[in-house]
Amino acid sequence: MFTEGSIMTLAAEVEEIVEIPDGITVEVDGLKVTIKGPKGSLTREFKTKEEIHIDKVDNKIRIWARFPRRKTLAMMGTIRAHIKNMITGVTKGYKYTLKVHYRHFPMNVSVEGNKVVIKNFLGEKSNRYANIVGNTKVEVKGKDTIIVTGINKEEVGQTAANIEQATYAKNRDPRVFIDGIYIVEKGEGE
Repeated sequence: MFTEGSIMTLAAEVEEIVEIPDGITVEVDGLKVTIKGPKGSLTREFKTKEEIHIDKVDNKIRIWARFPRRKTLAMMGTIRAHIKNMITGVTKGYKYTLKVHYRHFPMNVSVEGNKVVIKNFLGEKSNRYANIVGNTKVEVKGKDTIIVTGINKEEVGQTAANIEQATYAKNRDPRVFIDGIYIVEKGEGE
């Protein structure tokens, strides 16, 4: 069956590959990945209980595991998607567009420090606030448009969601009371 000096490999290795585009610098340290591009730099450490390895080989990022279980394969796909989002963020960035909609009581929206201030929502005397997460930029254009931009997809999306949720009206029929701030467009590009 086996002779002396013969090597039997049982390693069933599975890998995911992410191409690194030109102009992007990638550093890998264990499960910590740093990606630098024309718009900035993003760093993320992937914490997992699975036996997953990340390497930089030539112009590619290689995510691999030996004898993967279903959970390991799922985690590898998640890591690949996060790395692709990081690459897109440092090259193109992310942009969300929100619209301010009101019928009777005109809302005033402004940015103060790391918060978005919403005044006069449904005629309320107190202001409503939404947190700006991370290095996200929020710009109010005119009376009815808010632009949220940044390089980290999660931070930009969470900031837009915070603004949208700040104008949630409890115990109101959303088909009748359509006052609020709503996400109307999201995508790449600052």
